[in-house]
Amino acid sequence: MRTLIFKTLALFLSAGLLGQASMAQAMEGLGRPATVAEVKAWDIDVRPDFKGLPKGSGSVAKGMEVWDAQCASCHGVFGESNEVFTPIVGGTTREDILRGRVQSLKDGSAPQRTTLMKVPTLSTLWDYINRAMPWTNPKSLTTEEVYAVTAYILNMGGVLPDDFVLSDANMAEVQQKLPNRNGMQTNHGLWLPSGKPDVKEARCMSNCTPNAKVLSSLPEYARDAHGNLHEQNRLVGPVRGVVTVAQGTGATSDTAQVKPVESLFNANGCVACHAVSEKKLGPSLVDISTKYAKRPDAQAYLADKIRQGSQGVWGSMPMPAQSHLSDADVESLAKWVLNTKNK
Repeated sequence: MRTLIFKTLALFLSAGLLGQASMAQAMEGLGRPATVAEVKAWDIDVRPDFKGLPKGSGSVAKGMEVWDAQCASCHGVFGESNEVFTPIVGGTTREDILRGRVQSLKDGSAPQRTTLMKVPTLSTLWDYINRAMPWTNPKSLTTEEVYAVTAYILNMGGVLPDDFVLSDANMAEVQQKLPNRNGMQTNHGLWLPSGKPDVKEARCMSNCTPNAKVLSSLPEYARDAHGNLHEQNRLVGPVRGVVTVAQGTGATSDTAQVKPVESLFNANGCVACHAVSEKKLGPSLVDISTKYAKRPDAQAYLADKIRQGSQGVWGSMPMPAQSHLSDADVESLAKWVLNTKNK
């Protein structure tokens, strides 16, 4: 019954969309049909059965060159990542490659999940690199470079040898070596209309883990014995450090007041594009502070840029809006950035 309803709804929507398209084409001033070339430019997806995959090839050696030049700055020299993005390589073993199922996903032995631990289809990896990378200039890689980078990632993960050349002819064969190729399920409601929704599975409704009982804790006098642990761990992924410094409550020193705002800056991803004294994807905080130091409304101006987002002031790279932050947090960030040159 549910399948019949789904098919009927699909036919109804299709008929409605076709009717709207015909009406739009019949009316003047509402655009024009897309050309064959325009459709082809957008139709670049590569499916799990490799439909849409262009002919070509790329070697592991070529991939290393492209990686070092355009990928390593964000994803690490060996795919281990840096403070911006989660790791691509790691968490898999030779046994996982033979079995096609990543053991650390079952037992939680890896500190955080990597791309090679999760991805079950090679087309997904190729397609994402092709359409979205590098982050600063998407779709700029050639077909050979996409094949090469994909091959190099698999080489770093121990899937392909150093002298391998990945191509459209052997992609299906290589996919059978992915560590988690057998880790994807499709017999559920998120994939098939006839499947059961995951939320109704018994494992989600019973045998829940009891509330944890804290048996011991670090004494307050020893919390900051090794500095702020929050700043010593990756800013992404499930492994986070707890803030182990005073949060400035009731404190009057400049250092104590700065700490909470710095944590706010890190926690909201600002550090992905901005460093204190060095230019990253965006300008350094010192440069921002210097540029607007003499502007009478500098704090209000920066607060508005943080809240609304900005583009074109420091280059073409857009800064996303931080509309989820409270007005107090935005004002605190703006004031902290303007005071950076005095730190």
